[in-house]
Amino acid sequence: MLRLLLSLAGLAALLRAASIPQRSFGIDYDCGCFVKDGKPFRYISGSIHYSRVPQYYWKDRLLKMKMAGLDAIQTYVPWNYHEPQLGVYDFSGDKDLEYFLQLANDTGLLVILRAGPYICAEWDMGGLPAWLLEKKSIVLRSSDPDYLAAVEKWMGVLLPKMRPHLYQNGGPIIMVQVENEYGSYFACDYDYLRSLLKLFRQHLGDEVVLFTTDGASQFHLRCGALQGLYATVDFAPGGNVTAAFLAQRSSEPTGPLVNSEFYTGWLDHWGHRHSVVPAQTVAKTLNEILARGANVNLYMFIGGTNFAYWNGANMPYMPQPTSYDYDAPLSEAGDLTEKYFALREVIGMYKQLPEGLIPPTTPKFAYGKVRLQKVGTVVEFLDTLSPEGPVKSTYPLTFVQLKQYFGFVLYRTTLPKNCTEPTQLSSILNGVHDRAYVSVNGVPQGVLERDKALTINITGKAGANLDILVENMGRVNFGRYNNDFKGLVSNLTLDQDTLVEWEIYPLDIDGAVNHDINGHLDRPKRSVGNPLSYEAPTFYTGRLSIPGGIPDLPQDTYVRFPGWTKGQIWINGFNLGRYWPARGPQLTLFVPRNILVSSVPNNITVLELERSPCSTQACEIEFVDKPNINATAQYEDDAPQLFVRDIQLNHL
Repeated sequence: MLRLLLSLAGLAALLRAASIPQRSFGIDYDCGCFVKDGKPFRYISGSIHYSRVPQYYWKDRLLKMKMAGLDAIQTYVPWNYHEPQLGVYDFSGDKDLEYFLQLANDTGLLVILRAGPYICAEWDMGGLPAWLLEKKSIVLRSSDPDYLAAVEKWMGVLLPKMRPHLYQNGGPIIMVQVENEYGSYFACDYDYLRSLLKLFRQHLGDEVVLFTTDGASQFHLRCGALQGLYATVDFAPGGNVTAAFLAQRSSEPTGPLVNSEFYTGWLDHWGHRHSVVPAQTVAKTLNEILARGANVNLYMFIGGTNFAYWNGANMPYMPQPTSYDYDAPLSEAGDLTEKYFALREVIGMYKQLPEGLIPPTTPKFAYGKVRLQKVGTVVEFLDTLSPEGPVKSTYPLTFVQLKQYFGFVLYRTTLPKNCTEPTQLSSILNGVHDRAYVSVNGVPQGVLERDKALTINITGKAGANLDILVENMGRVNFGRYNNDFKGLVSNLTLDQDTLVEWEIYPLDIDGAVNHDINGHLDRPKRSVGNPLSYEAPTFYTGRLSIPGGIPDLPQDTYVRFPGWTKGQIWINGFNLGRYWPARGPQLTLFVPRNILVSSVPNNITVLELERSPCSTQACEIEFVDKPNINATAQYEDDAPQLFVRDIQLNHL
């Protein structure tokens, strides 16, 4: 009897298992579609980069995306965000990728994971860690053995973490992208793509859909597509949708049509106009894509922020600003826009929109002006900023040689002769990467800048300290020049003489901001009457007190810099990013509420690199409730063409 009961129980379990459909996601080449749990499936997706949105706001942004009618989100994994130093991994806090995937799953969103190793993304070095450049001759994104060994090690950490989150294992990940727009890279190394395919299959299994993304032309697909990886394309609004998908059909004669990057806006560069793409242009082309039954990912659905030093750059060298707003349907701060509702309306023509309320735009608060005090120059704080002292070298060393990958390095030598008359200091090989603030015995002399200012005149006496503070403004993220070394990457000359015998100070400014500089707030250094003393790179500090008696504070805000020139700002030790109102177009920086506190004053540190307003007007910054990332003054030239990443094709 007991045996009969056990067999009946086993039969019941089998029947229950049979009634639960096996989770599966794949490609049906006969119907030309994806198949989810055995049924034809078309996805409408949107890009969100978890690395550009504070963890505090992940849920809010994901819910807004769900309420727009999206089935899925697409996100990049930046390798350098998680392995900042060789063998040092970080998946905590804002870098908790698995928590982000869980939130997406809980929100009812599928995930398209773009695992790299290269991602582009207007992110520093396209997500590749700068420490790869310690082998100077390394060929990135190729079957170079040293590069592949590093990739294999990294993927051996990342992909096993991702496997439990695959759709067939109960998670949200339906597809994983291998590499990114490889057809736009000069190497055209099929062995590299084959190695990645083998590596991804080894860690993720044979069931998951692996795919590539390339520009919608046979030229791009020629080196970007590989058998065993499903080839998809990307293209912008306003173009010929039929022709774009015909390009995909040249690589994939059957199977689903996919635009993996349908651009809702475009990226920005310092010194150029903010890119804007009209909502109706995007909505019209989205309608054409969906009318064909095609799958689409809206890039970006929310752009977010390049906090700290994470922005990338394009060639000829043009770094991107702190804001990655992208003119997306959700603004940098997650605000609902006209474009959001226009695209939601189009999506609603093709599928049932979710019921319920769309989370509202978060309130913003104008906290007003905060007075700052000068606490000292970078040179005055040198012992604090570079506690281990200088590295001595006959010729300049790069950031990578110093194992300092971001921020600032101070290069010091002495003037070999009297320069009583203005004398040319030159970077004849364009070797300042990327911007250098030059002073002699603390007196500012001028700025050298990559591609723009290769020579300045300096004066000083023989034996005086020549200090050159070099800023890494973001590594090239697209094309062949992403092996982007920083610092003084070639010699400087004074007149015709090569400068030698350098003392080089790696600067841990972020560490110092958290530990030391705010300790000097109550005893600011007295500045000498000379207004020029304000022009050396200088730290300023202040405190923002959140007013009491107002419910729901702190709220999001924006900070603007009236009269300031260029620099970096930290709030409570959080590196908010770069400001550069003198060049624009971005005048305000987004300040998310999660970095503010109401219980005690908020510590603010500003590093002004060129000129503050403090000797001529109020020494203050201002917290306002509206962004300005579209200033229209002082442009060097017209905006680059929309949807073109590099101006010169030879930079591919």
